[in-house]
Parts: sequence; C-alpha cells; structure tokens
Amino acid sequence: MSVSIRSRLLLLVLSVLLPAVAAALWLIVQAVDAERLANERTLRDTTRALSMVVDRELAQRATVARVLALSDSLDGAPAIDAAALAMFEHQARRAMEGLDGWIELGSPGRPLLDTRLPPGRVPATTQSTVPAAASFDIASDRSTELIEMPTIGALQPSAGGGSHAEIVEPVQRGGRTLLNVVVTIRPAELQRIVDAQALPAGWVGSVLDSRGMVVARQPGGVAYTGRLAPPDLRQQLTQRSEALLDSVSFDGAPLTAYFSTSPQGWTFVTAMPRMQRAGSSLSSAVLRISMAALLLLSLALAGALWVARGIARPVISLKRAAVRMQAGQPLQHRPTGIHECDEVVRAMAEAAESMQHARADLERQVEEAVQRTRLAEQRVSQSQRVEALGRLTGGVAHDFNNLLGVISNSAQLIQHHPQAHTPELQMPLAATLRAVEVGSRLTSHLLRFAGRRPARSQALELGRYLPELQELIETVLGKRIELSVAVEPATRAVTVDSAELELALINLALNARDAMPSGGQVRLRAGNARDEEAAGLAPGHYVLITFGDDGSGMDSDLAKHAFEPFFTTKEFGKGTGLGLSQVHGFCVQASGAARLASTPGLGTTVSLLLPANEGSPSAAAPEPPETLPGRGLDGVRVLLVEDNEELGAVTAALLGTYGCKVMRAADAAEALGVLQSPAGGVAFDVVLSDIVMPGAIDGVGLARQLRQSRPELPVVLISGYTTSLTAAREFVVLHKPCTQEQLIAALQNAVDPARQPGPQPQSEAHPLPR
Repeated sequence: MSVSIRSRLLLLVLSVLLPAVAAALWLIVQAVDAERLANERTLRDTTRALSMVVDRELAQRATVARVLALSDSLDGAPAIDAAALAMFEHQARRAMEGLDGWIELGSPGRPLLDTRLPPGRVPATTQSTVPAAASFDIASDRSTELIEMPTIGALQPSAGGGSHAEIVEPVQRGGRTLLNVVVTIRPAELQRIVDAQALPAGWVGSVLDSRGMVVARQPGGVAYTGRLAPPDLRQQLTQRSEALLDSVSFDGAPLTAYFSTSPQGWTFVTAMPRMQRAGSSLSSAVLRISMAALLLLSLALAGALWVARGIARPVISLKRAAVRMQAGQPLQHRPTGIHECDEVVRAMAEAAESMQHARADLERQVEEAVQRTRLAEQRVSQSQRVEALGRLTGGVAHDFNNLLGVISNSAQLIQHHPQAHTPELQMPLAATLRAVEVGSRLTSHLLRFAGRRPARSQALELGRYLPELQELIETVLGKRIELSVAVEPATRAVTVDSAELELALINLALNARDAMPSGGQVRLRAGNARDEEAAGLAPGHYVLITFGDDGSGMDSDLAKHAFEPFFTTKEFGKGTGLGLSQVHGFCVQASGAARLASTPGLGTTVSLLLPANEGSPSAAAPEPPETLPGRGLDGVRVLLVEDNEELGAVTAALLGTYGCKVMRAADAAEALGVLQSPAGGVAFDVVLSDIVMPGAIDGVGLARQLRQSRPELPVVLISGYTTSLTAAREFVVLHKPCTQEQLIAALQNAVDPARQPGPQPQSEAHPLPR
C-alpha cells in the first residue's frame, strides 16, 4: 500500500511522541514502584541494623560468658576451692559492671555462684540429689541438664518477678562439660537499644525470642514484653529466617513488616504502615502527563502538516527527474528549494560506488566474525573439556582411593599371617605398601587438579603468612604508625587456628595504636625460640613471635595484670579488657604461652610462644602412632558401613585380626535398619562408615542421625573424597587409604570413652568424637 510523504511525516511524529508519552507514564509507574522498593529496602536495612545492634549486645554478653568459662579459677572444676570461687566471683562482678543482669555458675547438683547475692555468699542448695548430668538453675529453682554448646535461651520468668534471657556457656575441661556459666540479659536493656533507633513515625520495631515472644518493642516499651507475636508472623518464622510480609499490629493496624532471624533463634522485626509502602499516588501524575501529552500531540501534528507541504513538492520534482533518468532523457535539474533533494542525483552515483566498497568491507567483516566465532567456540569447548576432565579426575581419584584401600588393607591383613614375616613375603609386602603410599599421593594431586582438595590452614608458614597480614595490620594501626615485619630464615611452621592468630595480632595492633596516639613504630618479628626463651614450657621446639611498639608503656605492677580478663588501663567505656586476654587464651589453648615486657616511656613488647609443627599437617585424621597399638579391640562390636564390596570385605577381615566383631551394611539406610532392629539395639560399640555412598543419606547424614538417636554410640568416618572431609569436620574422619595404625588408633580413641565397666545410666551421653 502506497503512503504519501505527508502521511509518513504524521506517522513519524506520532511514532516519536507516543513512545515518549508512554515512556513518561512508564517512568511514573517505575518511580512509584522504585519508591515502594526503597521502602522495602529501608525496612530490610533497618531490620538488619537492629539485628546487628542487638547481636552485638548479645555477642558482648556471650564474650563475657566465654571468657569467664576459660578462667583459670575454674580449672579445678567441679571441685572449686573457696579462694578460686572468690576470684571467679570478683571477675564475674567486674565483667557485669555497667551492664544489667547477673551471672550464675552451676555445677551438677548445686549452685556455686549468683551475683545477685552479696559478695561471698553461696546460693543455697535446694535439692539433695540431682542426676549426674544435671545442674541447678538458681533463677527458677529447677534442675536442668548441663548444656554442651553455647546457647542463647528464650525469654523466661525471673525469680521475684519480671523476665530475662540467658546466655549459657559450658565450662569444659579435658573434653568434658563440668559447669555452666550463665549470663543474663533483661528485656529492659534490649528495650533501650530499640528505643535508641530513630524509627519514623508510625513504624514499629520489635525483638522476638525463639518462641516468637516479644522481648522489646517500640513504641510500647516493656509493656509488650512476653506477648506472642501475631499468628501469621509466627507461622512465617517457622518457615523462613528472613522475609517481607503483610500483617497487623497488636492494635489491629495494617502493617508491612520485615523480619530477620539470627542463628541463635532470635528475631528482629521492623514494620511500617501498609499505606506508606505503596508510595506516592499515581493518578494525579498520570493526569498531568496525559494533558501535557495531548497538547504536545496537537502542536506536533499541526507543525507536521505545515512542514509536509514544503517537503512534498520537492519530492515530486525528484520523482520526475528519476523517471527522466530511467528513460534516458537528459535531466533538467532545477532548484527545488531543498538542498538535500538537489544532492540526491549526485549522491545516487556516489552511493552506488560506496555500496561496492561497503559490500567488500562487509564480506571481510563477516569472514572475521566467522573466524572469531570459531575461536570462541574452540575456547568454550576447551573450557568444557577441562571442567569435564576435572569432574572425571575427581571421580577417578575417589574410585582409585577405594582400590588403594583394598590393596592397603589386604597387604596389612597379609602381614598378620604367620608366614608373612619370611623374607620372601616381606619384600613384596613392603613394596606394595610403598606403592599404596605413592598412589595416595597421586590421588591427592588429582584431587587438587580437580579443585576438590581443601586448603589445610592448620600449619602456617610464618615466612609467608605474616607478610600477607602486613597490609591488614597497617590498616588497623593507621597512617601515623610505621610497621616492619621480619621472619628469620628457617623459621619452623606452627599449627594453630589462623583466624585466632590473626585476631591476636589485630588485638595487639589495637593496643599499640592506642599507646601511640601521635604515631611511632611497630616491629613484628618471628623466629625459632631459644631454650631460654621457652623456659617453663613443655619440652619441644617453639616459635617466637614478638610484637613490639615504642608507645607509652606501663609499669611492672600494671604489667602483672595485663592478661587478666576485663583488665584495662583505658578510660571507662573505651576498652573492654578482653584484647590481651584473648591473646593469652589463644596461646594457652595452643599449648604455648604469652608474655609481656613493658617499660614506661619506652614501649611494650608482647611475645607469643607457639609450638612448632613437627611434621606435615593432617587434614582431619589424628596422627598415627609410631607402632601398632596392642590388641585393645578384643570383642569390640563394629558396624562397618561400606558400599564397595571388596573394600568392605577386606576391612572387615583386617578388623577381625584385632579381635573385632564386625557386621557390615552396604549403605546408610541398611545401617539404620540394623541399628533399629531388635538384633541391633545397643549391641554395637562403634560405627565405621564411608562418607560418599549411594542413597538419600551419606555417611555424614548417618553420623548426624546417630548423634540424635544414639548419642552414646561413637562414629568414625572414612572417605576418599577430600571435599567430604570439609563437610564432616564435626566428626573424626580418616582419609582413604589409611594405615592400620590410623584405623585402629581412631577406633580405640572412639571406643574407650564408651566402654566403661558397669551399666551406663540413660541420662549420660558420650559426645561423638570431634
């Protein structure tokens, strides 16, 4: 269908203006939607900010509980003498200075300390007989089981009225939980935090405990403490940890709320009136834009009609000239009044020539594009091959580890044969075990290539680790303080928690920064400790890390108390007194020591003595003994869970040579069936399970289920997939192929705590080895 230039010009105007009007309307809708999203983001950010503030308060209480649980005064637990208890009470009362609430210390059968009572007064024991695995709760006069893990409890009534929440930290010595340190927090203290948040008018901020009960609220304050949140909110809390929802307030007002649940189970809620969430009104903006658009369209159409008349005449003249050119007649070019039309004829010839050049250039560009496409396809194909090779390598390494396990266990089983000690068999057996070791190293390389071998962070090479921390420590110190790092050559590696060491150095940097407000120098040095430097520690090799500054220093009387929890020389509110305490606790837990030397006006040097790593670090399994353990597994009943038939058979035979009674299961489901059957019951002493197995439940899932249903039954895991070692850090894990020394030692360590003479009471539970 032929359309005139005039019509096309009108369509052009409409095609430009109509999308512009539509775009304006779309922008209005987007602006309103953006305002709604901004309100939702504000709700989310406000909720998370409230969560961070309250979490920081809870973390401060948790830190107090954790530091008190590590106090030297509790090393004699559960039998604590009066002097040690008085020292602990002094530390507890100092820890709660400036904080609301109180601290309790409970041991099985009796309360030991309650800071609500006058100093030196021991709480009265209200029960004469308490089960061995229970402690006494002073606040509610009831016996409770010892809590094995740090816990932040829900809101509960306090003795004498009111309510409080508890932060419970277990006191563990020698791998056993002996006491519970309880630090309380009152709703009024959280209410002050909530009141400090500048919420807009009409907004509501709340803190809920793990049961959905209000702990603090704005507005309303503690008057709402103890009330359950609306049912729709509580239902959402059971399904998600963070979400946006529409609800109603206690007054029946419609609200839009955002909640976030912390890992401890506490929830933080911020809500706004539902009308605020919708943003500004859209109708008035649309009306104004529509009126402006109609006016603009009218003016544009009138202008287009006027311009079209001036364009149509020159185009018609151009058409006539084209017809004459097509007919071979000479062109009588007359000015049309439009320069562009005058240039058309000349441009047509030039355009034909340009088209030839453009065609050639286009063909060249197409060829280049084809070549680039082929190269990109080759790169993608290569990347996919490498990825597939990585997956194949990981699978091959896993299966190869199973084969190595069969060979290793078979060779070790042959060694128990009476004729295995002949020279004819010793040489091939030794060669077989060496080949297994070489194959194990090969699978490690394969898994590293496949990207499935986790980094071993336990062993730290200080020559590389400390320089990498230099930038972080310089950031903590600030620009006025100069830091120098030096590590002596041949400095031994240390086996520590790298995060704890980093935190210790940061704490020392913070102290040095506060001691040098006008700037100075800090020297971080590391080297092998001399005998005189490690005096007083257990025999062995140690590494000395020194952190020295030229700040104000301190006198000898203050230096004696520097490592005590909550001791600080800073003004009230500017220091917690936990920095050097963390450094000391980190060194002690690492079987080392922390020492401090300070001179007023010259500076302070803190020395960290850490045990040197005597061998290569282990990913998850304990170091094997130098010799085979004795036959300490006679009669031990082992449930072996292994899907590889050959490996399971030879492992069962090997365990049999040490006196074990072995029953096998092909997967986790079969193992659970055996344990739940009347024949299973409590007959097994230990479960030895592979991690990667077919079925819905792997070895880690089996171990976690047994920890819930059979906490008295220890579990030892074994796997040839190193990624599974990372997922199972909470259990003892052996890496395939392992030596018989490692296997037997792991089983003995797991079984011995569970095989005490006499019947075991139902209330006692031996935790799974970790």
